[in-house]
Parts: sequence; structure tokens; C-alpha cells
Amino acid sequence: MSLNGRKETKNHENKLVGLTIFAPEIIKKTNMKQLTDNLNQLFADFAKDAALQVEAGNKAAGTRARKSSLAIEKALKEFRKKSIELSK
Repeated sequence: MSLNGRKETKNHENKLVGLTIFAPEIIKKTNMKQLTDNLNQLFADFAKDAALQVEAGNKAAGTRARKSSLAIEKALKEFRKKSIELSK
């Protein structure tokens, strides 16, 4: 669907497909950049919440830190998968 709500023409769809075919490395690098940015944010959130739990005894921060650790685990698995894919 286009922005105005009508279906896209075949010509437009073909252009998008062609762009994807000719620029996979750019897309992969962008994905890796997004993954690392996401990981950095997750690590920062985890560190902040873990420090609040340890230093102030904030139980809610401990819950958030545990939740962040699970998100970090998933993001690291995705990073590893994409990294191996790029090295092939």
C-alpha cells in the first residue's frame, strides 16, 4: 500500500525489489548498526537499574534489570546470527 491508501503499481514494486537485490551489503550493515545501537541502549538500561537495586535496594529496579537481561540475551543471539551471516 502506498501512503495515499492505493495499491502500489507493479513498476514501483519491481524498483523496490531491484534496490534490495543490488544493495544487500548496505542493508546488512544498517541492520548490524541498529543491533549494536540497541545492545548499547539495553546495556545502559540494565546498568542503571542494577545499580539502583544494589545501591538503593529498589526492588522494582531489580525486576527491570532482570527483564533487561533477557532482552540483552535475545539481542546478543540476533547479533551473533547476523555476524555469522555477514562473515560468509
